[in-house]
Amino acid sequence: MPQGRGVSVWQGLNPPQMLVGSFLLVIAFGTLGLKSLPGLYTGQPLSWVDALFTSTSAVCVTGLIVVDTATYFTPLGQGLLLLLIQLGGLGMLAFSSLIIVALGKRLSLRAETIAGDRRANGPNLDAKRLTLDVIRFTLVIEAIGALMLYTVWGPRLGWSEAVWPSVFHSVSGFCNAGFSTNTDSLIGFQNSPATLATISFLIIAGGIGFLTMEEAFLNLFSRDWRQRNRLSLHSRLVLWTTAFLLVIGGILFIWFESDSHMAGLSRFDRISNGLFMSVTARTAGFNSIDYGQATDSVNFLTILLMLIGGSPGSTAGGLKTTTFAVIGLLAWSRMRSETTTSFAGRSIPEETIQRATGILVVSVAIVAMGVFALSGSDPLPNRENRFLLRLFEVCSAFGTVGLSLNLTPELSTTGRLIITLLMLLGRVGPLTLAAALVIRRARSGQFRYAYEDVIVG
Repeated sequence: MPQGRGVSVWQGLNPPQMLVGSFLLVIAFGTLGLKSLPGLYTGQPLSWVDALFTSTSAVCVTGLIVVDTATYFTPLGQGLLLLLIQLGGLGMLAFSSLIIVALGKRLSLRAETIAGDRRANGPNLDAKRLTLDVIRFTLVIEAIGALMLYTVWGPRLGWSEAVWPSVFHSVSGFCNAGFSTNTDSLIGFQNSPATLATISFLIIAGGIGFLTMEEAFLNLFSRDWRQRNRLSLHSRLVLWTTAFLLVIGGILFIWFESDSHMAGLSRFDRISNGLFMSVTARTAGFNSIDYGQATDSVNFLTILLMLIGGSPGSTAGGLKTTTFAVIGLLAWSRMRSETTTSFAGRSIPEETIQRATGILVVSVAIVAMGVFALSGSDPLPNRENRFLLRLFEVCSAFGTVGLSLNLTPELSTTGRLIITLLMLLGRVGPLTLAAALVIRRARSGQFRYAYEDVIVG
């Protein structure tokens, strides 16, 4: 009877509630596993708070750590972390894709013309097939990434020793997790463009969104030439915004760091490291430089990219590229006194603009409250630039990035709980909020109050 009641309760949840519930469930199992399973540690096991923090960071594919993954965990412990990362990445890909489709935002995979309201197609969604497609897509990309890393690292680390790091970094990279079996992450591979390019490929593949990748592949390999170059507006906006952020971010990182960390690198290594920093800052969390020693310009640029994040329906966190793009297009249209916001010859619905604005406002409010909370819990009397340290840590947690100015291990118990909550909010918050706004609007009636204007600006 209790089992039936539990199943009934679970089936009665809407997609956003199922998303949050599933992540909480996996985090709980991960925490218990980190506390109860033998053979996970080289020394003393984690405390309950640190186990919760580590489990949340892995499931939410963030990458913030309170202990060194490379030395604190045994291979079995690293394997458990990788399992949590994989479950978190797959769960986000599957659930976000299902929510996008169920809410009527299905991409036109074969460049179909979308006419009318697509919400009526929600009940006809083959959720099982979509989930299997996500799993196959994930495993294929991760296998390709592991093989590429193995061919690069084999001569350097030894062919037998390179197997586990290649698999671990491939999964962690595709899931945008940022966990590494190296104490210094990828700083030791600054002069390995092949390593940085492979990890960048995995991060982009995981962060661009399954539905966009599916549509792009179908469009690219379509036998009908008339179907090519007819991507949906969503996919075009994702691809253009991603390319813009990667290029502009890479140029700025090279400029800011040319006389610092990159001073001793060749020109080609500077370019590869600059582009890698631009890729990893948007929710991946790997680092090829020590951000604790980086310039303020680099750290502030990293904060901005961490807040933007990846794309909808992906393993990445943050506001999402489309939210950033829609807000930018809205500002551009208003400056030109245009009544509608458009891109690539298409007008963006007002409902989407309002949803993007709502996500931006709520996200900024959460970041601000996180900084306030961390200021109260961790005074940091012996550290300089305390505001930047807290802002960086909060944005990294909320954006599920995993980069840090070497602050995470120094946080108090309260501070670690605050960051844990921010990681969960950053993982499920923006998507859940967007879905909840759509559901609320769909269920609301036509009643509204009379209009009365106010002066702004």
